Amino acid sequence: MEFNDKYLDYSDYTSLGGTLTEMPFNILEFEARKKIDGRTQERLVGQEIPKEVKMCEFAIIETALDEIKRKQNSGASSESIDGYSITYLSPSEVQQVMVSKAKQIEDIMQTYLLTTKVNDVPIMYRGL
Repeated sequence: MEFNDKYLDYSDYTSLGGTLTEMPFNILEFEARKKIDGRTQERLVGQEIPKEVKMCEFAIIETALDEIKRKQNSGASSESIDGYSITYLSPSEVQQVMVSKAKQIEDIMQTYLLTTKVNDVPIMYRGL
């Protein structure tokens, strides 16, 4: 599966200190982008992406990643006595994390995007 039209590409993500490998990053980037698109009424689609949006997406991904790590370390992941095993969250569990962090994600979007404009229009503007 290809992930196109990213707001934050993998090289920018790692240069900001991101530690995910590319495929988990792609999944979380897609989820974060959809959250941003919903909140901005897709004003960013097809536009040059401002650095505030990239930083916002990075913060959303890191927030979700922190929650995923917390869930994996809470005893919910499987364990093996004879060997080492890791159980990753499924895509539906990743979606649940994003939903459960909705307030924190909204605060992040307010911080980064409230005054950001594209084509002289505030991207979070909800008026006519």
